[in-house]
Amino acid sequence: MCTTSSAAQPVSVSAFDGSRTALRFLFELAEDSALQLDSYIDMGEMLVALDGAQVIGHVQITAPGTDGELEIKNMAVIPSQQRRGIGRQLVAAALDLARSRHCRTVRVSTAAADTENLRFYQRCGFRMQSIEHDAFGPAQGYPEGALSDGIELRDRVWLAIDLEP
Repeated sequence: MCTTSSAAQPVSVSAFDGSRTALRFLFELAEDSALQLDSYIDMGEMLVALDGAQVIGHVQITAPGTDGELEIKNMAVIPSQQRRGIGRQLVAAALDLARSRHCRTVRVSTAAADTENLRFYQRCGFRMQSIEHDAFGPAQGYPEGALSDGIELRDRVWLAIDLEP
């Protein structure tokens, strides 16, 4: 279970089958490379967090090709709604979806430089698995010398959570 210091204020989370182009602004909060985003925006399934009728967050879930595994490919909450527990609700919904499909593992990746995301996913029960060196650079559509939390954006960290008892 994800834990943070702020109390969660529930919003509804439901499946989304509309145009992902309409939600591109959300994807762009979590993905700095248009090249990368274009390569996966239409993949997998989407769940959205709704405050009334307004979409305020999303999680994209894909099957990376490994049996019994799903990946949280992209997830974001609009800045004005962050720190309300909505990200935790989206992760919980993604894990519930994985369990309903009898998946053993859910993986997620983030920049090694993104200390806030690393902390968030570990609080949700994910554990570090591996580091992918030089995953972020001009060849992948990321600007040269890009920074995250004041750290050069270079390596990707893979985390996973085991869903089996």
